[in-house]
Amino acid sequence: MLPEIVKTAASIFENKIAVDCENGFSLSYKDLDIISDEVSGALLKRGLKEGSLILLSLPTSVEYLIVYVAASKIGVITAGVNPRLQALERKSIFEITEPDLVISTTELLDGIPSDSYVEVIELAESREKLLSELRDISFSPEKLVENLDRPVCVCFTSGSTGTPKGALFTNKELLAIEKMDTEGIWGSGGHLIPSTAFAHVGSMTKLPWQLSKGVTLHILDRWNAQRVLELVEAHKISAVAGVSAQIALLLKVDNFENYDLGCVKAIVAGGGPSPPSLVIKAKEKFNAPYSIRYSSTESGGIGLATSLEATLEESLHTIGKPRLGVEAKILDEEGRPTKTGEVGELFLKTPSSMDSYWHDSENTKKFLVDGWLKTEDLARKDDQGLFRLAGRTNEMFIRGGYNVHPQEVESVLSTHPKIEQMVLIPKPHRTLGEIGVAFVVPARPEEDLTLEDLVEFGKGKLAKYKLPEEISIIDELPLKNGFKIDRLSLRNSLLIEGA
Repeated sequence: MLPEIVKTAASIFENKIAVDCENGFSLSYKDLDIISDEVSGALLKRGLKEGSLILLSLPTSVEYLIVYVAASKIGVITAGVNPRLQALERKSIFEITEPDLVISTTELLDGIPSDSYVEVIELAESREKLLSELRDISFSPEKLVENLDRPVCVCFTSGSTGTPKGALFTNKELLAIEKMDTEGIWGSGGHLIPSTAFAHVGSMTKLPWQLSKGVTLHILDRWNAQRVLELVEAHKISAVAGVSAQIALLLKVDNFENYDLGCVKAIVAGGGPSPPSLVIKAKEKFNAPYSIRYSSTESGGIGLATSLEATLEESLHTIGKPRLGVEAKILDEEGRPTKTGEVGELFLKTPSSMDSYWHDSENTKKFLVDGWLKTEDLARKDDQGLFRLAGRTNEMFIRGGYNVHPQEVESVLSTHPKIEQMVLIPKPHRTLGEIGVAFVVPARPEEDLTLEDLVEFGKGKLAKYKLPEEISIIDELPLKNGFKIDRLSLRNSLLIEGA
């Protein structure tokens, strides 16, 4: 599926730039097709064949993209390691995948066992030197027999609840994503800045539709807010995308008002809900609608979304409705559908969902049930059909016998005018079991925000037992590799404090 798209794109778009590299050179669609052909020949010479797995421990670079395409042309499965991971995490992913070959740079080799089959490459500074050590010049692979069930890539979860799991995607899921993820806001033949590492599901599963539309991908070695704004302005990019933390960083760029951003017609924030204050500020400063996207690695990056024409209530306090072709339901602990307004676990059914977890039949059976994907996210559905997150099943805590769902509390308290961001984290308590601690980033450093202010603001909106009983003012929330809030580190800080 991906090989055919690359071949067709090379024929249609030819010399149009497919990849624009930060170090100064670019690659046309024809270049991408020819060079990936040659790399596929080199992979065959190294003993890889259909069904083999290659692990890429590479930066977000054109080299990663080319090897991924080359592997798909000979039926080799690609798995990637987020370049921000440390050696121990890299080793864990190696052990899960059991790759037939690892391709890595020297800098990202730590954690890969020394006795494994590794090809170390250098990142190129010109088109001519691109993967020079991994090309079989003028090689052209035979066309693969059409097979929708052929495995293509493995994308790893963030591992926020333990060891990361590898979600396997076949041609069938990638084809579904190509058909589902072609909204008009991205345009055809336009420009796009990947907001995630290439190893992330947001890049690996979305690449086919991006190339099929003749998009120019602007690759940044490391995501940088100022550079993103410069590219948006220079190329008149119509949609700004990222997780909420990245959108917030864009708004903090010096002289933001001096950028000509009239081209922006939509802001798309993935990775779950955005703080209401951020949605309001971003809509105002970009003068564009803001769509919140909810999905997961396992769902192929497709799930629910708030409408670009959403009411204030929908855009600030919900994750919207299922996207076209997606179904969603909420079940209680006994597996029964909840009533309107009741909290339960969110399940998704979408043709983009992973085929299985790589080498993990136990978790595959647990998380894929009769075509439904178990998300482990708590949510409730209102009488308008809008879904509202209440936290993770493992984030809920019990205060004095009552269940508290952090994201429900956050969605209310974070609308306080003195707050830029806040999260509610449970802290052990001798009498009540657990209590909530509000970690707050003030809207302005000089703001004097007290626990009493928060409690007073929440009265009449939330039950008393849901309100925080301690407050911690911090400069910024800690982030994980994918720019998501690191709740675990905040929770651990409370445990250390109470030790």
